[in-house]
Amino acid sequence: MTNNVFKRTTFALGLALMAPLAAWSQVSLSVNIAPPPLPYYAQPPIPGDGYLWTPGYWAWDAASNDYVWVPGTWVQPPGVGLLWTPGYWGFLNGGYGWHHGYWGSHVGYYGGINYGYGYGGRGYAGGRWDSGRFRYNTAVNNIPQGRVHDVYRGSATPRATHAESFNGGASHYRNQPTVSERRFEGAQHNEPTREQSEHETRSISMPEQRMGNNHGVPPTAATPRPGGFGDAQVERGRSAPEMRAQPERPAGGARPQGEAPRGGGGRPEGGDKR
Repeated sequence: MTNNVFKRTTFALGLALMAPLAAWSQVSLSVNIAPPPLPYYAQPPIPGDGYLWTPGYWAWDAASNDYVWVPGTWVQPPGVGLLWTPGYWGFLNGGYGWHHGYWGSHVGYYGGINYGYGYGGRGYAGGRWDSGRFRYNTAVNNIPQGRVHDVYRGSATPRATHAESFNGGASHYRNQPTVSERRFEGAQHNEPTREQSEHETRSISMPEQRMGNNHGVPPTAATPRPGGFGDAQVERGRSAPEMRAQPERPAGGARPQGEAPRGGGGRPEGGDKR
């Protein structure tokens, strides 16, 4: 990528002065070219109890003047009762500003972007805290049978038909924060964990994760844990949805095609996208 294609334009302060506080309170930088569409990828199986899913995103690397894909991954939250609000890109006044993700007692506004796997654009449908333990929704998470015991099967937001990774401008995503989301955005939050920060830093150091090299189909799209780029269950990016066959089951375990087993297993949300 060249400086004529991608250019870092300003820090958040200037944009914040021209926009509503809630809309830009988490902005750290802005570039003048839209981030690439979200790639298709499958969610790796949860590594164990206590992990929460954090979706992948395109980060900006000023050193290479390019976008870099930071893989989605399972993360241990920094405290009981905390949920992850994903970061997102938002278009305003000719620039695309990055709003950092954060941990908090509620899921805040993340641009209405449908990241999949429970992050359908509003809140989080992937699970909930209950008496100090996290219960997982097997309808949207890849939970191998027997690996996690606090599970339920709830509703699932349909996969996105639009792959934009930003809000506003030419994007399909244009919804604004609700009153409660604006209120929560101004509350105290926890920063990304050290493992999350190192996960992003390592992604940026890998040339194959850059948009200019992978053309929007990153070789490592999702990992089972932060920094687990070499793990066996790493998921690659895909140029289009790919259906996966149902795993073979022992005799007597037949069920209607496409129905997941009780307690998890199989691929969530069709097993083919984000």
